[in-house]
Amino acid sequence: MSQDWLKDTRSEYDVIVIGSGLAGLTCANMLARGGYSVLLLEQHYNLGGLATWFKRKGHIFDIALHGFPVGMIKTCRKYWTPEIANMIVQLKGIRFDNPQFSFITTYDREDFTRILEQRFKIPRENIEGFFDTARNMNFYDDQGMTTREFFEKFFPGHDDVHRMLMESITYANGSTLDDPAITYGIVFSNFMSKGVYTVRGGTDQFIGKMREELLKNGVDIRTKYLVEKIITKGKKVSGVMANGKRIKSKAVVSNGNLLSTIHRLVGDENFSERFVTEAKKVRLNNSSCQVYIGIKKGDKIDYIGDLLFTSEAEKFDPQELCSKNTTSRTFSIYYPQTRPGSDMYSIVASSNANYDDWANLSEEEYHDSKKELIQRTLDALEKYVPKIRDKIGHLEASTPKTFQRYTLHLSGASFGTKFEGLKVSMGLPKEIAGLFHTGSVGIIMSGWLGAANYGVIVANDVDKFLSTGAANV
Repeated sequence: MSQDWLKDTRSEYDVIVIGSGLAGLTCANMLARGGYSVLLLEQHYNLGGLATWFKRKGHIFDIALHGFPVGMIKTCRKYWTPEIANMIVQLKGIRFDNPQFSFITTYDREDFTRILEQRFKIPRENIEGFFDTARNMNFYDDQGMTTREFFEKFFPGHDDVHRMLMESITYANGSTLDDPAITYGIVFSNFMSKGVYTVRGGTDQFIGKMREELLKNGVDIRTKYLVEKIITKGKKVSGVMANGKRIKSKAVVSNGNLLSTIHRLVGDENFSERFVTEAKKVRLNNSSCQVYIGIKKGDKIDYIGDLLFTSEAEKFDPQELCSKNTTSRTFSIYYPQTRPGSDMYSIVASSNANYDDWANLSEEEYHDSKKELIQRTLDALEKYVPKIRDKIGHLEASTPKTFQRYTLHLSGASFGTKFEGLKVSMGLPKEIAGLFHTGSVGIIMSGWLGAANYGVIVANDVDKFLSTGAANV
């Protein structure tokens, strides 16, 4: 375990980055490359935010659903290192199994076109029109059309097709049929280019190499360092209070929850009334539950796909998908080849969840509900891995309360905010000079890739702020 918190910290930096999710990590790395002095503060003992891991009895469990578009390779090569980019490999078996359909796919445009045409009998022109429209969507498009309306335009009356197109994206970023269509189209098109990718070697090695690169580029990393306050003077950032110590900086980038940043770390009194009003309209996205299943050393499981989206629900239903007793979940299967040199198998089951379903339970109710979550998950997995209970070497679960505890996200929001969060996030520097935010907000809900790319955007904004002398005004 890192002892970063024991190291001496300077009294002043050009930039302080709060939080080490992929957006914070990428932003810090770019700014350090640009010659700025950067302090990266993380309240947890591991870097990575929701792109992290933990160890139990010889098993390494990756947190969150680790599937992202091919664009992550380019982002890592350009803003990190070729070595990190080369860790990213394609998942070939994306499996869907529910009452409306069951198949395995490479999850790209060519294969989805084949499935839509052959299995669902959708006219080719509708399919091409759908993909082309989604691919050409951008932030400046009409934001009035919902995803539901977008689907109905090209696949009227086909709730089975709607489910096929939507369910996996909902697992990836919490979006619903009633969110703006562009929040779906941009993310979906990213995946459709060449399918779904993950990290070979595991998140621990991936984030570990990022840490090495940050240190090489001169970033001061401090884990177990809790930021209590972002300090402002007038309408300008002057530093942070962290672990009881005041540290000065010309700019601060928060990679924490957007609403926590505004209301807790800075304080409403430091913003204009208009901005606070807009910020209070921002809706948090939902959270997750996960069950971590380590297979006994020496035991094996047959190949059942790399990602398995399974449900007993008759139709796609966002309320059912987030309910406490949902039957809809994703199994991420980690075979030995996922971690070269290891003969260990593990499975992580993810299900979307509402924080309020877990937050007000008594300690006994909470404990019992976690046990029920685990047993329902194993019951569902038994269909694909017979006698799974006999193969288990380690078993535990997490809930929205777990995510809140380890990430400090309000309500344990695993997927940041809804669409309106992006405008508020990007508007922070106009309110307080030198204050920036990066992370999972609005249209940047595309998981790892969206977060990393938003880190790049914000790093460029910080560089412009510092290099033009605006920080000294």
